[in-house]
Amino acid sequence: MKKIQMVDLKSQYDKIAVTVNASIQEVLDSTTYINGPEVHKFQKNLEEYLDVKHVIPCANGTDALQIAMMGLGLQPGDEVITADFTFAATVEVIALLQLTPVLVDVDIVNMNISIDAIKKAITPKTKAIVPVHLFGRAANMEAIMTIAAAHNLFVIEDNAQAIGANCKFSDGTKKKAGTIGHVASTSFFPSKNLGCYGDGGAIFTNDDALAHTMRGIVNHGMYIRYHHDVVGVNSRLDSIQAAVLNAKLPFLDAFGKARQDAARKYSAAFEGHKNIIAPSICAICDCHVFHQYTLRIINADRDALMQHLLDKGIPCAIYYPIPLHSQKAYADTRYKEEDFPITNQLVKEVISLPMHTELDDEQIKFITNSVLEYFN
Repeated sequence: MKKIQMVDLKSQYDKIAVTVNASIQEVLDSTTYINGPEVHKFQKNLEEYLDVKHVIPCANGTDALQIAMMGLGLQPGDEVITADFTFAATVEVIALLQLTPVLVDVDIVNMNISIDAIKKAITPKTKAIVPVHLFGRAANMEAIMTIAAAHNLFVIEDNAQAIGANCKFSDGTKKKAGTIGHVASTSFFPSKNLGCYGDGGAIFTNDDALAHTMRGIVNHGMYIRYHHDVVGVNSRLDSIQAAVLNAKLPFLDAFGKARQDAARKYSAAFEGHKNIIAPSICAICDCHVFHQYTLRIINADRDALMQHLLDKGIPCAIYYPIPLHSQKAYADTRYKEEDFPITNQLVKEVISLPMHTELDDEQIKFITNSVLEYFN
């Protein structure tokens, strides 16, 4: 059996090496390493794939979130609601801009931001909501947009983990995650579903004026060289990373299907087990692209299971072991433990198994048998 990887980028590269190498070679031949043709080509290709008016490439996913908030003109002291159960980058940029983070609990089923918790957290100072499409599953954007419209709030989608996922609406329509809020950010970190071979990110919006503002922000506030019209940053996607992303973008839906197929096999193996709650996955799954495949372990020792798997050579991880409201950098007397019952439960239960485009049946069987072996 091939060695099991948490993310097998090497095997993925081997399958598309000719395409990737040719795309990179074009950049090397042109020597336009910053804002070259590959960057503009990728921007247009991603706009077409997402059916969104504007994609603004930038240096990484964290910058993308920061630039989105800067573009919206949020001011120090403005309150921004986001999920407590996620990676720190989401709250990090809120704090960096001297905005006021308002962390709220998540839903026990989909692990995305709780709609009821959002409603309870809104105050006269609230200016924005940042839903995170966690682990590749689209958040309930229809409900979030309804709340935002009722309270005149901005919605900034953190789409770092769910590019390619669809959001379903009650009228039967679908839109890509990241194209529904006023603005969205994504990351092209190598392990993402659409990852480059370094750092990279992008911002999406259908708002022409906002797109114009953000295009200036990413390039030192310049629209004309040496004319600084807005306060900006230096955050550009370099041409080689754009070339990699251009080569991989046509495979994104196939990558998503491979992840969904693996998730379906995982969940079938764990179905009905009294100690395992596996992600639900429908027959035609397009709302979840499985950036992570995350189990909940109940009435059992999750940490002992993790060690059992590691001892058998199976990589696994806990995303995320400490809630944001408990992190030293973001602790606040406003937060009370009883406000986060689901998050506090999840951090004790979750464990993520290997998930990538190259998992084969032999590996999946070994992983699932090893999990079940622990309980037997």
